[in-house]
Amino acid sequence: MKVQVNEIKISYKGGLKSSMWQKISSSQDAAELLYEDWDKDIIGIQETFKVVLLNNSNKVKGVYQLSQGGITGTLIDLRILFAVILKSLSVAIILTHNHPSGKLMPSDADKRLTNKIKKASELFDIKLLDHLILIPDGDYYSFSDNGIL
Repeated sequence: MKVQVNEIKISYKGGLKSSMWQKISSSQDAAELLYEDWDKDIIGIQETFKVVLLNNSNKVKGVYQLSQGGITGTLIDLRILFAVILKSLSVAIILTHNHPSGKLMPSDADKRLTNKIKKASELFDIKLLDHLILIPDGDYYSFSDNGIL
């Protein structure tokens, strides 16, 4: 009897050639890309957490939505986050989530989560470049720009 197993895949949707991938040079570049991609119907209603997957030239391989929660929070499973990062062979990441309330400042929970992900990413030699908080009007807060990364 032949043994069969399921294969897990990461795929790129849209077929954009790697030569066309957007380069991220600043937090503003990342925030603009993410805000453009965000579902405007829910950015002010539900908290969503995403990760930007980058290659060695800081070009965007893709954006993966890790979770979508409630009005004031969403759960992050680090095992799923790192499964996606490793399976996509990404060497750098930018974390992002939205605050439906419009409050730009990170919560203590946001800071703890970022530090936990930073420590884990160091084990895999993956660079955590930033964690952005987006609000419904398109403004953003950068952990990196504010020296807490």
